[in-house]
Amino acid sequence: MTFHGFELVVFDCDGVLVDSEVIAVRVDQLVLADLGWELAQEEIVERFVGRSESHFIAVIEEQLGIELCEGWDRTYDPWYRSAFERELVAVDGVVEALDGIRLPHCVASSGSHAKMRRTLGHTGLLHRFEGRLFSATDVARGKPAPDLFLHAARVLGAAPERCAVVEDSAHGVQAARSAGMHVFAYAGGVTPAERLAGPGTTVFHDMRQLPALIAAGLP
Repeated sequence: MTFHGFELVVFDCDGVLVDSEVIAVRVDQLVLADLGWELAQEEIVERFVGRSESHFIAVIEEQLGIELCEGWDRTYDPWYRSAFERELVAVDGVVEALDGIRLPHCVASSGSHAKMRRTLGHTGLLHRFEGRLFSATDVARGKPAPDLFLHAARVLGAAPERCAVVEDSAHGVQAARSAGMHVFAYAGGVTPAERLAGPGTTVFHDMRQLPALIAAGLP
């Protein structure tokens, strides 16, 4: 059996590098309630975690039968910013994981470039990924479509089958599978492990395990 190692590690941002999902879901619940849509946090995770802002807006408009005009979010931006400034930290163990990974790596996130730079900067991780940030705004279709991961691999000159993707959402895991990439699914966040498990996927619970898992490669 031939051993195939990885040549690029592609990290999601929210919930993988920065521990933002639990904060964002809580604020999402308040925003949705203010707009007139009461949702449990578990349903918000199912519907929205790992998806783009444009998807979030489209679903709200369809559900409530309204049009969210440009600037609709000005009221709510301070809610997110205040919560992140108070509470946002790097995911437990991710600094040790990054220190232990000897392969080229990048970020491919459903968030905007501005959001990535803000959250990664706040947690002291931005310098590790300068020049290697990819956003759903860079491609036609966000996760769960494979476009973003394929775009990152193409720009950085890596074959999709030699890419390891680190994800924490069901939509992100599906995007990586569709791109033909192996997924290391982090189950230490808001998405249950059983929602992440499946073909081409290694589920793990502690970021400190990641370097050894990636170094083991694929048979």
